[in-house]
Amino acid sequence: KDCDLVLLVIDARAGIVALDRHFADWLRRFDKPVVLVANKCEARGTAAGALAEGWGLGLGEAVAISAEHGEGMGELRDAIAARIGASPPGEENPEAEEPPAALAGPLKLAIVGRPNVGKSTLVNALIGEERMLTGPEAGITRDAIAVDWTHKGRAIRLVDTAGLRRRAKVEGKLERLSTGDTLRTIRFAEVVVLVVDSEQMLEKQDLAIARLVIDEGRALVLAVNKWDLVTEPAAALKSLVRRIEVSLPQVKGIKVVTLSALTRQRVHALIDAVVAAHKVWNKKVPTPILNRWLQHMVGQHSPPLVGGRRIKPRYMTQTGARPPAFTLFCSKAADLPEDYRRYLVNGLREQFGLPGTPIRLTLRQGENPFAGKK
Repeated sequence: KDCDLVLLVIDARAGIVALDRHFADWLRRFDKPVVLVANKCEARGTAAGALAEGWGLGLGEAVAISAEHGEGMGELRDAIAARIGASPPGEENPEAEEPPAALAGPLKLAIVGRPNVGKSTLVNALIGEERMLTGPEAGITRDAIAVDWTHKGRAIRLVDTAGLRRRAKVEGKLERLSTGDTLRTIRFAEVVVLVVDSEQMLEKQDLAIARLVIDEGRALVLAVNKWDLVTEPAAALKSLVRRIEVSLPQVKGIKVVTLSALTRQRVHALIDAVVAAHKVWNKKVPTPILNRWLQHMVGQHSPPLVGGRRIKPRYMTQTGARPPAFTLFCSKAADLPEDYRRYLVNGLREQFGLPGTPIRLTLRQGENPFAGKK
């Protein structure tokens, strides 16, 4: 009902079967354009018979393709463009105005978590439609399903994903493919919402998923679902915050949103947290301000001595965002202790308002200006 175009795919090897006729009759009840697609036409002689049989469905001429081998994709794109009135690829209007930079692309948001924590129910609650199939059984969602949505004028591309179990418990080819699909979604996301069950908060698998998101450099927001079932909210939230501080110190200040996807309690507070996390993830700090801060940090707590000589931090600059990345030039860079790196990263997070986002700090050895001179 919501689509602009329907592709009815038939099996060219099997020919037209009763189910093909059933769905062709069913589609004619809707006022929607339909393109008939004959798949598995890679074998010679298959296409001609399928195309001839396809006319019997009353949906026009079938487009012969082979999805497995990538054959016929150009013809299929042309057929799609012709039916929806769009220009074929490569024939766009060169005089068309460029979209504003702010509208160039939607915020890419992935919803992840263990099976049966309510990810699909949460997506339905956010968009206000029963778009995702839900139920009490785990594993209903098998593919990463994208939904384009707008919140307070902000375009968002929501992706619901299959639940992630421990690798040892993944069974069968279908679940392995679903897991791979979810991991790819995380890599291409900008913000990832990790949904956890309020009755089983931050289990080992939840922490493994959170660390994966952090390692990929994505902004992370924690959504605690089924909060309406918690009998002592204050004590439960305090315990959760303590667990995050101990288990996820690398994203200190991560935003936690308690909600109920089923009753839609506080679901829109989650999107406000996502937009805020995305803003932090894109943040940039001017170099002069950064170096004044560095002098202050070194003055408060100097690096330790190495081989009788003190390590000297000289200069820092931000070399990237999404997530924020900084490069520190110092003497004996390879010998700077890990605890001093954490001291600088925590200082960056507190001083420049970078809570809950991964921070990359790269160390580089400053060149000796007297090297090679006599």
